[in-house]
Amino acid sequence: MSEVMQAGGWGLLAGSALLLGAVFGYGMRVSQKVIALVMAFGAGVLLSAVSFELVGEAYEQGGLGPAAVGTLAGAAAYTAGNLWLAGRGARHRKRSGHHTEQTQPSEAQDSGSGLALALGALLDGVPESAVIGVSLLDGGAVSLVTVAAVFISNIPEGLSSSAGMKKSGRGKAYVFGVWGAIAVASTVSAVLGYAVLGGSSPTVIAGVTAVAAGAILAMIADTMIPEAFQEAHLAIGLVTVSGFLVSFALSHA
Repeated sequence: MSEVMQAGGWGLLAGSALLLGAVFGYGMRVSQKVIALVMAFGAGVLLSAVSFELVGEAYEQGGLGPAAVGTLAGAAAYTAGNLWLAGRGARHRKRSGHHTEQTQPSEAQDSGSGLALALGALLDGVPESAVIGVSLLDGGAVSLVTVAAVFISNIPEGLSSSAGMKKSGRGKAYVFGVWGAIAVASTVSAVLGYAVLGGSSPTVIAGVTAVAAGAILAMIADTMIPEAFQEAHLAIGLVTVSGFLVSFALSHA
């Protein structure tokens, strides 16, 4: 199998976890505390993967400059995109809708919010998938830790967001259409991450990896941790650290 196809396959696998989470979030009555705990665990997994697999790798390949500048640039780009989408109805796209002041708006309440929610999901998912493809450039083997981290964290994202979409009145076709499209976009992002950067210098690859890392870190802080803290603040620290250690153990296995 060619490495381009491998990149697409791994990206699709990681993205499919969003659909899996959506099945649980839309089709089952999952308690808010369970959603929060799973979200906290996923945040810990991603934090570890970003630290050791992405920023650490960027530092080793390009040094402190590209790693730091790229991470800040990724965080800034994500924040700018998130602010733009927040003004169009996608501020609470990862919220499960338990608190009325943090529910996703319906299309009747805020015209165009459905598209904004879909774009927000794309904004959250693309950086994660792109680095899966980029990881193949380092010796031709995908970073299984990165794939596992993205897969594990995508489940609570899809679960919480789809529960919120359902509460805002969006139908099954919309919910699963969005997450199916994001799974496809994850595949494309992973392929592009590999194909576009193939042959690039280590400094360029380091910079792009760091940009993705910064975007993921900003996403964790802005969307995942707040949702987890609101419903399980007494346990979030322990659960997040547990997720961090699981990912750390995988990266050093």
